[in-house]
This record gives sequence, structure tokens and C-alpha cells, in this order.
Amino acid sequence: MTSRIIAVDPFDLVVFGATGDLAYRKLMPALYHRHRDEQIPSVARIIGVSRRPMSDDEYRKLTEAALEKFVPVEEREPEQVASFLKRITYVSVDATAEKAGWPDLAKALEGGKDRIRAFYLAVAPDLFGIICEGLGAHHLVTPKTRVIIEKPIGKSLASANELNDSIGKVFKESQIYRIDHYLGKETVQNLMALRFANALFEPLWNANHIDHVQITVAESLGVEGRAGYYDTAGALRDMVQNHILQLVCLVAMEPPSRFDADALRDEKLKVLRALKPIVDGDVETVTVRGQYKAGASAGGPVPGYLEELGNDGSNTETFVAVKAEIENWRWAGVPFYIRTGKRLPSRLSEIVVNFKSIPHSIFEGAAGQLASNQLIMRLQPDEGVRLWLMIKDPGPGGMRLRHVPLDMSFAETFKIRSPEAYERLIMDVIRGNATLFMRRDEVEAAWKWIDPILDGWANSREAPKAYTAGTWGPSSSIALIERDGRTWHEEGA
Repeated sequence: MTSRIIAVDPFDLVVFGATGDLAYRKLMPALYHRHRDEQIPSVARIIGVSRRPMSDDEYRKLTEAALEKFVPVEEREPEQVASFLKRITYVSVDATAEKAGWPDLAKALEGGKDRIRAFYLAVAPDLFGIICEGLGAHHLVTPKTRVIIEKPIGKSLASANELNDSIGKVFKESQIYRIDHYLGKETVQNLMALRFANALFEPLWNANHIDHVQITVAESLGVEGRAGYYDTAGALRDMVQNHILQLVCLVAMEPPSRFDADALRDEKLKVLRALKPIVDGDVETVTVRGQYKAGASAGGPVPGYLEELGNDGSNTETFVAVKAEIENWRWAGVPFYIRTGKRLPSRLSEIVVNFKSIPHSIFEGAAGQLASNQLIMRLQPDEGVRLWLMIKDPGPGGMRLRHVPLDMSFAETFKIRSPEAYERLIMDVIRGNATLFMRRDEVEAAWKWIDPILDGWANSREAPKAYTAGTWGPSSSIALIERDGRTWHEEGA
């Protein structure tokens, strides 16, 4: 089976923060793969921008080193790497200074006023408004210009509004692409295909047939080099407000009238607005926050969060579990259990839809215990879909039932390389397809649900619950789900 590569129109892509980790680890490898698959037109230009002075050749060497580090060797053909590097140029711009490099950027963009122009802001959020203001002041924004914004989009509703206002002074809402790389993952998009392209699931996708939903986004690593940023954010802001709530929306939304950006985002917005507020005393009963202490990971000892941070007084959470509810007809009474954390046993992202048990069993006890059907969508590390069913165990000796999966691994089924999320999302920006990007009102609705939880924690005298690195979080997160007579789905369970 082959993948159909659809070329995009000529474009100029300007990456601010071109010497940062995101550019080297994700953006340049993504662009290389799109170049390698001949999706990028030969006239398209990629311009790296950062404050550090350097020549084109110096930046190309740094980019080549990044490709050697982050692109598998079997995917690095020397000819392809060389031709990719030729399309890259570099400009030094100090975004905080009025004339420091802006004229050089304008010169680098000469001759491309009528083509698509995209600015990727792979920088700290406090520079978003400054850079946008500079782009506007130096007349670099054209009718075909788009700007790509990375999270975090604020630390609260108020700061998110301030940030969006500063960007909105220069760009129309239709030109702003708030990127969430989780929405670019193959399995996330296949969730929409499973729901809306098959007659099998949609009639069952409601409170009459679904018992509960679990969403887990687990990391085995600690905060590593991000300790400074992470301590100002925490797991709720870093993961739940954006990634996980977007997954909740895709699971819970109503079928859109058509598959386009606004129809899809209208339905996601309805889900966010239907989330039951978690306020006051509810914060303590339906949320758990934890912080990892020293333990073991990958077969060796690892330090605790406070040791990595070098600050014994931090109350920042590295783990969050929440029991969320959606107050509408489709989902009334169906809890959504979500959890995310650092230093957990494995790197794992999955959505588990647990269907209700059958109303009556016709089988005798000797046939074995009946288990409920489960639909598991794995986002990482091995993307795929697994449907757990009850079947008869083959062989003579009467009726014996077993719980077995129908398992579809994307890698095994399609036998092709699955593009990384950033590859898909950058090309969608060039196409002007905003389907997988967050609209401003989505960001605001998410913060309206998150802010009361943060306020409840701030008003509480309790510190985050300690959990040992290499375990599945605090014991109270297990109690959160087990007091409802349910249990977390875990690898091998």
C-alpha cells in the first residue's frame, strides 16, 4: 500500500526560534521528510530566524547535525539532505529591537509577496506579541500570511486573552493557527474516521451503551531540561488544558454537519462548554495532583522532582488525575477519567472507551467470566486500534469464553512510514486547512474550566501527593476511579 502525496502551493516558511530545541528536534526533520517525499515545491523557501548572528552555511551545518540526530539513518539519503539544506537560509533578528534584523528579513522575503507566507513562532510566549507587532510594523503581513502559535497559550483565561489580543492586533483570526501536535497524530484523526465513517460505532456512542471513558497521557521521563518552564506551568496547564481536553472533545463531540474547520470546531466548543464545572469542594473530591519523588526508571535510579528542580519548596504538580463529566444528553452520567504525569512506568498515550456489560448472560458459570467490550485507541508509542470482544475458546469440551482483541497496528497494516504530527500540521497550514487547529473561543472555554481547579488548589493547604518515580501516580488517583467500582486500564491488563 502506498501513501498519496499531494503537493502544496509555493510558500515561504519563516521559523522564529530557529536555533531552539523545537526547531531542531521537530520542525526541521518534519520539513525534511516533506521535502524528501516531494511535497514541497522546488521554489518554496525556508528561512530560519534567531537572534544569534551566523551565516547561511553555519545554520545549514547546525540543521544537518539536527537531522543526523533526529532522523533515522535509513531515511537520510545524502542527495536529499543536500538539496533540502540548499533551500534553507538564515536571518538574524532581535525581535525586541525595532530595526535589529527586520530589514534583512524583509529582503529575504522579496519576490514572494503573492505566495503563501507562514511565520512559525517557535519561541517563548512572551515574544508572540512582540514578533507579531514587528511583522506588522515592517509590512511583512500579506493577505496570504499565516502565523503558527505554539502552546502554552497563556497560564490562565486572563493571560490567554491578553496574548490572543496582542496577536489579533496584527492577524485576523482566520490567519492564526494555534498548533497542538496531538491533533496531528494519525490515531487521533482515525478516531473521527472510526466514529463518522462506520455504521458500527455511532449508534452505540452514548450513555446508553458506554460505561466510562479513560484518557491517559503518560511519560516515563522527568522534567529534564524543562524544569524552569515546567515549574511555572505544571501538568494541568502543560497537558490537560490543551492536549487532553482536545482529545475529550474528539471523543465526545456530536457529528459535525460536514468535515471542515469551523463545523468541526463548533462541535468541539459545545463539548468544552458542557463540561461540568469543578469548583470549591469538588476540587478535592474529583481531582488528584501529585509530585514524583526519587525512584527507578529504565532500570536505574532517578531523582525526585524537587531534586531536579533544586527547590524544596515547589508545589508544582507533575501528575494530575481528574474525573470529568459532560452535561448533555449524549454523555449524562458517563464519567471521563483523565490522567497525565511525568516519571510514570512507561511512555503511553491512549483513549479507552469502556462499553457497558451485557444486560443478561445466557452462559453458565463454567464458560468463564464475561468482560465488557473495550475500544482502545493508542496514540503512542505504537499507533493503532484494538477492540476487545468475547469469543469462544477454540477446541472441544463445551463453551469456554475468552476476552481477546481485534488488533490493528498502523505500522503492520499499512506497511508505510507514518508521517509525524508536525509534518501533517505544517502542510495543513500551507493549505489553509484549520481543521486540526484551535480557535480562540476553544482556548477560552478550556481555560474557563481549568481556572477554578487551579484556584481550588491554590486555596488548599495540601501539597501535591507524593508518588515514587516509576509508578502510576499517587494512591489517591487509584482511589479516584476505584471508588466508582472501576479501575485504570494499564498495559497488560
